[in-house]
Amino acid sequence: MKKIAMIVWNEFLNDARVLKEAQTLQVAGYQVCVFALHTPGVTRQQERLPAGIEVFRVARSPLWKWRKRKTTEGSTAKTNKAQGPIGKLSVKHQLLRLIARAWTHTALLWHMVRYRADVVHSHDVNTLPTAWLAARLSRARLVYDAHEISTSREGYDSFRKLVGMVEKHLMPKADGTITTTDARAKYFARAYGVARPAVLQNRPRLTRCEASNRIREELGLTAAWPIILYQGGLQQGRGLEKLVRTAAEVPDAYFVFIGGGRLTESLVQLSEQLGLQERVRFIPTVALAQLPSYTASADIGVQPIENTCLNHYTTDSNKLFEYLIAGLPVVATDFPEIRRIVRDHDVGLLVPANDPSALAGALNRLVGDQPLRNHYAHNAHITAGTLNWEEQEFRLIELYRQVLPVTASAAQAES
Repeated sequence: MKKIAMIVWNEFLNDARVLKEAQTLQVAGYQVCVFALHTPGVTRQQERLPAGIEVFRVARSPLWKWRKRKTTEGSTAKTNKAQGPIGKLSVKHQLLRLIARAWTHTALLWHMVRYRADVVHSHDVNTLPTAWLAARLSRARLVYDAHEISTSREGYDSFRKLVGMVEKHLMPKADGTITTTDARAKYFARAYGVARPAVLQNRPRLTRCEASNRIREELGLTAAWPIILYQGGLQQGRGLEKLVRTAAEVPDAYFVFIGGGRLTESLVQLSEQLGLQERVRFIPTVALAQLPSYTASADIGVQPIENTCLNHYTTDSNKLFEYLIAGLPVVATDFPEIRRIVRDHDVGLLVPANDPSALAGALNRLVGDQPLRNHYAHNAHITAGTLNWEEQEFRLIELYRQVLPVTASAAQAES
């Protein structure tokens, strides 16, 4: 059985894309181990998932025991700070962060080399140098999975040149490459002179959830107004402040945000300042297995992402597919990849980027026209049958067959 070492720069708790890829490859006959980050008291250092996928986590800092004690003593203050805006780090803190990250990458490298994988699979550019070196030391193949265009990404301005240098040098060395949309595949091919990466959209698995009152009951919503849902990270550049303000222009609806992030506290405060706290509600991040039932209990899905960078402009976003799987009509920003899905399948309304009045107009139209909502919802249910993970996972398997071709001796052994 060929072994695959996947590396991510997160705790691998709610990374739906990486989990689906690992599951697909595991079912296809590979042994997958995901190397991730460890937060003591939150994650297990080692575990084996039901599908047989192994997980090995490395602490973010060599001083994790001390940091755990400090976190326990001041957990509330740390939580509030994490939700606030990103501040400028002092030279001391930058140096400490650099040392901690170097230690973590070295530990990840060491454990991946010991694993002796046949393929090292890097998820995003922040793991690519470590994955490349692990592949070289292990004499393994390298797969690079670019989830984003990190040279033009929200919050990555300070690292743009470094990211570009890393990708330009290492992406051509990969034995296989993957990205999330056709537009991004074209960008990488042109920017780095590589073959166009395989495209695996951020589609969820086909999960049928009956419509329910889960959100209404959990939040105690009493009016028979439609629920307009935004789910995902509460981060900059996603049009979320605009969405809260838009709620004042769409009076006969509830606005529900599911997820967490640095904007959580400021969005809650904004809704209170506008006197919208009864109609604008927040649900913290929920487990991946539970999310579809929440989504299916809403009436409209909204994706108001802003045109702040090329990465946003070329996205189609996982939440758009999640809305369609749940049978929700959508209101979304008119970007090329999003437009192709919404128009081709007739599942909702498109609005220009950064246009609050157009967003309010589209939402009011759907809120006030139930037959139109039903029409788009019907089409969304049909679309879910094709725009799901199961309909595209063969591309990942085919890529691995190219990266690890079956030798004649191995074919004879299998037969």
